[in-house]
Amino acid sequence: MSESDSSGVLSQRPGVGGLRLWVLLRMGRWLFTAVVLVAVFAVLVLASRLGLTPLRIIVVQHNGTFWIFSAFIGAIITGTSIVVTINQLVLSQELGAVGDQRERMQAAMAFRSDTETALDDEEITPPEPAAFLYELVDGIEREANEFESTVAADHGDEIQATVADYVADVTENARVVKGDLENAQFGSFDVVWNALNFNYSRKIHDARTIRADYSDELSDEADDEIDDIIEVLTLFGPAREHFKTLYFQWELINLSRALLYISVPALAVMGVLMMYIDGSTFSGTVLGIDTLVWLTSAGFVVGLAPFVVFMAFILRIATVAKRTLAMGPFILRESERDEDLG
Repeated sequence: MSESDSSGVLSQRPGVGGLRLWVLLRMGRWLFTAVVLVAVFAVLVLASRLGLTPLRIIVVQHNGTFWIFSAFIGAIITGTSIVVTINQLVLSQELGAVGDQRERMQAAMAFRSDTETALDDEEITPPEPAAFLYELVDGIEREANEFESTVAADHGDEIQATVADYVADVTENARVVKGDLENAQFGSFDVVWNALNFNYSRKIHDARTIRADYSDELSDEADDEIDDIIEVLTLFGPAREHFKTLYFQWELINLSRALLYISVPALAVMGVLMMYIDGSTFSGTVLGIDTLVWLTSAGFVVGLAPFVVFMAFILRIATVAKRTLAMGPFILRESERDEDLG
């Protein structure tokens, strides 16, 4: 099943592809972490019912808990230090001399000015990312409708049908994205999700194809309308990349903080289990399972938590990065490949 339909809206339909996309992008990162940890805990507990060597015997004869949890100590300290250091190196790109910062400001203001010029009805674009993208998508939809009106006035049936299909595609995609952007707040994944949901690359390609296929039939006014559509669409690409970059930095900060918050309690739990748990601790059973199995499995999950949190954040960042590798009219995903490769 394709992960996106022809309009570019990312699939939310049931199925393997839709479920995988939901887990990677839409599922809350803390919920993802909890599900993974619960699954690991269940596997460890149920493994004690498979007729393997009882855990209490392993602990008595080989000091199993010490060897299990001592490995976590080094892994947590080393892993957290490396991740936080890498994140700080990434974020250090935001630091720079006043000249560099001034150039960044001038570039940002120039882009905003270009956007306001392209969107004739907008004197000042909103400062919030979600509202900015909303106005940009609304401007694309407006330009597409004007293009359709121009073509309908004095062009043949074939080109009118082609343009109508193109505008319907743009309008459908734009309305879905605008509806979701109305209540989106930067910091959550909603802004980036809706930026991904608007397939501007395909729309640039289709607009250029229409102009190439009907170059002899298009009036000068219709040709100008296509230029206007492509101009606004090309502004969407840098805007999406900018907000994506900001989101990555935001998430890396959240990841660093989460690892620091989780690592200290995890190290404390590992220390307690190493120092005070042996084969004689907590004798008896709960639900027919040795109490030591419950305790050791819970300790293992706590020690694993920093890695699972890291995995949850990086999976989403890596997925977004993969889906936005190309800027402009380049389409990398097979589900969106043009059928005419000749």
